[in-house]
Amino acid sequence: MWTNVGITHFDMRLGCFVTILLFQLLKVNSTQPTAPPTPLSSAEAEEERLILESIAWPETPPLPAPFSLNQTSDPAHSTFIILPGGVGDERHVGDQLEVMIKMYDFQGNPKKSGGDAIVARLHNRALEAGVAGRVVDHLNGSYSAVFPLLWEGSAQVEVTLVHSSEAITVLRRLNREHPDRTILKSLFRSGSISETTICNICLRQTNQPQCNYTDLRTGDPWFCYKPKELSCDTRMNHINGGMDIKLKLMRRTFSKGEGLFPPSNVNMQVFIQASGPANVTVLPQRKEQPMDSLGSGKSGLSGYYYQGVWRPLGGTKVHQFNNSSAISQCLKGKVVHMYGDSTVRQWFEYLDASLPDAKEINRNNPKKSGPFMIWDNAKNILVKFHLHGPLLSVSIHIPTSELRYIANEIDDVVGGTNTVVIFGIWAHLTPFPMQFYIRRLYGIRRAVIRLLNRAPDTLVVIRTPNLRGTNPYIFAFNDWYAIQQDKVVRAVFKGLNVQLVDAWEMVLAHHLPHYIHPPPPIIRNMVNIILSHMCPQ
Repeated sequence: MWTNVGITHFDMRLGCFVTILLFQLLKVNSTQPTAPPTPLSSAEAEEERLILESIAWPETPPLPAPFSLNQTSDPAHSTFIILPGGVGDERHVGDQLEVMIKMYDFQGNPKKSGGDAIVARLHNRALEAGVAGRVVDHLNGSYSAVFPLLWEGSAQVEVTLVHSSEAITVLRRLNREHPDRTILKSLFRSGSISETTICNICLRQTNQPQCNYTDLRTGDPWFCYKPKELSCDTRMNHINGGMDIKLKLMRRTFSKGEGLFPPSNVNMQVFIQASGPANVTVLPQRKEQPMDSLGSGKSGLSGYYYQGVWRPLGGTKVHQFNNSSAISQCLKGKVVHMYGDSTVRQWFEYLDASLPDAKEINRNNPKKSGPFMIWDNAKNILVKFHLHGPLLSVSIHIPTSELRYIANEIDDVVGGTNTVVIFGIWAHLTPFPMQFYIRRLYGIRRAVIRLLNRAPDTLVVIRTPNLRGTNPYIFAFNDWYAIQQDKVVRAVFKGLNVQLVDAWEMVLAHHLPHYIHPPPPIIRNMVNIILSHMCPQ
C-alpha cells in the first residue's frame, strides 16, 4: 500500500511526530486502504505530557560562536567529595552515603549551570559487590550522588561523566531536527527489475511518492520512497544503510581539536576523581536499625551485587539456577515467547546454551535477526525469539514477512499459567524523538493489558534499557538517550502486573565496562531473575 502524500513543505525541525499526524490526516491518492490513526485517549495524552515533563532534561546552554572545548565540562578538573556521616563519621550497613560533585570547565572555572549526564556507583572489587547511585542535579554546576550502604568492609565511590551539558545541547538538537540521521532501506524487486529506496518513520517531503506501510493493527507508522519503476507491493526486505552523510560531516567537525566529541574521549565516559578519600569503611548494621531499612523503598533501587550475585532489595527472591538440570526443570512444561532487540536475544542464547537436550528448530536463520526456536520434547519446553519490527538498524537483510510488531505478536499469544512473555525494545529507537518511543510502548501496553485480561496467570517480563558505553555512532546511539528511555519504560508499565528486569542498574552496578550487550556474568544474573519469577520455589 502506498500514499502519494500531498504535503508541499516539510521542515524536520517540526519533528517527525507532526509529520505522522499530517500523513494520517491527508492520505492523498492512496491506492489501497491505509492504516487508521491510533489516537491517544485523553488519559494517555495527559500521561504522555506528564512523562515528558518527568524526563525533561535541564536546559543546557547554547553553544557560543566560535565554539571552544575550554568552555565545556572537564572531568579532569571536576571533583567529588564524600560528605561527613553520622556520629564520629561512622558508617554502618543500612546507612546512606552522600557524595557532592563539583563540575569545572577545561580552564578550571566552576560551572554555573547543570545538565551534565553523570552516573555513579559504589563498589568493592574484592567482594564483587556493587550498587548504583542516585544522582541529583542542583542546576548550579554541583550534583549529589546518594548510595545505600549494603555490605560490610570497604566501599569505593566511582563517578563518571557520561556527556557534558554542552554535548547534550547538540544531542538534543539532533533528535529534534535530524531523526532521519540513520539510513534505513528496503529492496524492491519484480522479475529482473530491482530498486532500493530509503525508508523511515517519516521521510522528508520530495517530489517522489511514498509507500505507506503503517501497520493496520497497531497504527505504527513506516514509509518508504516509492521505486520509480515498481509498485509498493514489491518490497522484499529491510536493511540498515549506514549513517547520513551530514551526520558523518558533523562528527568530523565536532571531533577536530576543539570539538565536543574528541576521539580521545577526554570528556565522554570519563571518571571524575575525588578531592579526598574515595572510599569508606562500612561497619556492621546497628542493632537498633530495622532490617527493612535495607529495602528498595528507602533507596529507590532494585538491587545490588554481592559476591557476583544480584540481590534484590524487595520483591521476588532471586534463586541461583547454576546448571542445565535446574534450568530445564524450571522451564518444564512452559512456553516462553521472547520479543525485542539483540539485548533480549542474549537471554535466548543463554537458554539455548543451557538446554543441551533441546533441539534448535531454525539454527540456519541469520544470527542477528532470527527468528529462533528451541524445543525439548521430553520436558515439553518451547522457547522462541522474534526480532521487533521497525525501526531496526541491522546490517543484514530482513525479509518483510519477518518485520513484526511486538504488540501484534502478544495479541496472538493465548497465555496461561505456563506461558511467559518477555520483551525489550529500546536500542534501535534512540535516534528518534521520545514521543515515538512512548507511543510504541503504549501500543505494547495495550496488548499486554489485553493478554492479562484474557489470561491473568501469564507471566510478563520486561527488560529495561541499559548503559551502552562509547561507540562509533555516538550522535545516534548514546547513553543520554538511553537514560530517558529507561525512565519512560518504568513510567509506561508502572502499576501493571508485570515484572521488570532492571538492566540499567545491573549494568551500572557491575564492575565490568558498560556495553550495549552486557557480558555473560550479568546475563546469567538477569536470566536467574526471570527463572525466579517462573519458579519462585
